[in-house]
Amino acid sequence: MEQPPVKRIKRELKYQGSILKIYQDTVLVSGHEAHWDFIHHMGAAAVVPVTKEGKILMVRQYRNALDRYTLEVPAGALDSPEEAKIDCAHRELEEETGFKTRKENLEYLISVNTTVAFCDEAIDIFVARDLEESKQDLDEDEYIEVEAWTVKDLEEKIFKGEITDGKTIAAILAYARKYQVK
Repeated sequence: MEQPPVKRIKRELKYQGSILKIYQDTVLVSGHEAHWDFIHHMGAAAVVPVTKEGKILMVRQYRNALDRYTLEVPAGALDSPEEAKIDCAHRELEEETGFKTRKENLEYLISVNTTVAFCDEAIDIFVARDLEESKQDLDEDEYIEVEAWTVKDLEEKIFKGEITDGKTIAAILAYARKYQVK
């Protein structure tokens, strides 16, 4: 099936925040002009921290957009567009969970585009093993509780609709599939 031609003819910045920019794009779709919202995100990384016992360290934190606490894999935005995603994952692991590992103990798992209809956010997800206890180093506006979960229990929470965060769902299910963890 042939796809109709789409051509962006204008991109106008409407808002700039610390990690994203919001634009209005003017596009031609099969000769018809349309206006599309576009959010540019600097990028992020996430990590599946696996304890010696095989449990996954998860973070529980308040998410303003949802007005509730969520259970997620540790993650964070890049400090700059040039930062390597593995470096971001390495940093976020320790900052959010209070556990660290050597960077060579981080293994790439998958990449996720979170909301392809209007945002270019891309998150690389890594698996972390050989964790050593350290200490959390949270931003002053963060409060995060760390909880250890079995993969089985996390999968149950996903399929009950209790975990709805896309990167977390992708991370847990990809980890379980790749390593045949039940």
